[in-house]
Amino acid sequence: MLRIATWNINSVRLRIDMVCRFLSEAKPDVLCLQEIKCRDGEFPSKAFREAGYKHIHVVGQKGWHGVAIVSKRKLEPIEAPPICPKKEARIAAATVDGVEIHNLYVPAGADIPDLSNPKFAHKLKVLDRMKALYMKRRGAAPTVLVGDLNVAPGEHDVWSHKQLLNVVSHTPGETTRLNAARDLGGFVDLARLHRPEPEKLFTWWSYRSPDWTKNNRGRRLDHIWASADLAGVSQGEAFAIHVACRSWERPSDHVPVVAGLKL
Repeated sequence: MLRIATWNINSVRLRIDMVCRFLSEAKPDVLCLQEIKCRDGEFPSKAFREAGYKHIHVVGQKGWHGVAIVSKRKLEPIEAPPICPKKEARIAAATVDGVEIHNLYVPAGADIPDLSNPKFAHKLKVLDRMKALYMKRRGAAPTVLVGDLNVAPGEHDVWSHKQLLNVVSHTPGETTRLNAARDLGGFVDLARLHRPEPEKLFTWWSYRSPDWTKNNRGRRLDHIWASADLAGVSQGEAFAIHVACRSWERPSDHVPVVAGLKL
């Protein structure tokens, strides 16, 4: 079995102590980070190596974006599908134990769900590329796709389906594209495999909320998808959302998600 975690950390240097605490408690084999907000040489590799994650692949960028994969097991970087037309640092790919791991950070899209908003238009282009590229790759290799995909695809992946239908991250234009990318790519959504609807699942809560625990207005933006040959893990090791991390000091607005993969 391979246990993999994904977390939009919103600055890895700012929150490296928090990340190391999570690694000590959850003990995943592989951690995929998004929004690391640093260049390759600025990544806190020493802290990860000291925590036992000696194999590191960073695709960084100055100021914003950036993704990284750290692993206890041997990691081999591979060429990632070109999902971002702007060539921003939004995807890293590597092979671990014969499994391709694709770590994605889909653009948020800003606040206006209209093509007149260039950030939203960019987001839709990325989702369209995901759909086309993963449809072509289907069946090529055992693959797990993880990351902050910035879309809550289902009715029970948001606190209010009706109130968020015209809010970026849950509009039909976004959810239709993301669901198509998953299905055409032959992926299984491990969250919903092990914790089916109508259970509400959230991985993100806005910083704007004065008390996120009180109103619980969350969204499920962080995902782990696996090709069908990797999805059959027993329930006890299968899937977890580490909600408690949202209450740690100076937290990310996202929490880690962990899933087990069948090797």
